[in-house]
Amino acid sequence: MIELTVYNTGGQQVDTIRVDEAVLGGCIRYALLKQALVMYHANKRVGTVATKGRSYVAGSTHKLFRQKGTGNARVGSRRTGKRVGGGMAFAKGLRDFRQDMPRKQRLLARDSAVLAKLRSQEVVVVDGLSFEKPRTKDFVAVLKNLKIDRSCLVAVPEYDENVYRSIRNVPKVDVLPVADLNAADIINHRRMLFTKDALTSFLDRKGGGPQNVTA
Repeated sequence: MIELTVYNTGGQQVDTIRVDEAVLGGCIRYALLKQALVMYHANKRVGTVATKGRSYVAGSTHKLFRQKGTGNARVGSRRTGKRVGGGMAFAKGLRDFRQDMPRKQRLLARDSAVLAKLRSQEVVVVDGLSFEKPRTKDFVAVLKNLKIDRSCLVAVPEYDENVYRSIRNVPKVDVLPVADLNAADIINHRRMLFTKDALTSFLDRKGGGPQNVTA
């Protein structure tokens, strides 16, 4: 069991909950995490770089002069890569870098990433996040009260316009609904900030919610 303290937005402790490691697989699958991270990074590559080969440049395909008897080195058409204005040898073309990964493996990698954050004590739980109107200053104050000064991924139960607009301008801080959490976003941030409802929702999907600890 991993014991987590629940804070309010002012930074005071209001509750304590326990999370069973077995719900998240019981162990950190490092090889699976590496595979998932490589896949997510590869899928972000655009692959639209292209250069012109000899078949793409303009010019006659006629041999510039005969093979023998001129005293010059043999040469082909003006499109050859040896001449100015010719095509590039081994020209780059459009390429798809996308990789695939079974859904069950992606979910296992996500659970391992969350478990790694829990074991390294990089997870903070807040009782709730709500703003009457979008205001970045209010959210920055919450981060300061919770002593979060590194990159952070905020997990909320569902999309909230005011929360999203309050967070989007804070450097190195991103927000995602729990349904969209993935291994890459979790690993790429130093800390994780769960709302209590978000953590409950996330663990309920795994079949075991957090346990409250009475003082």
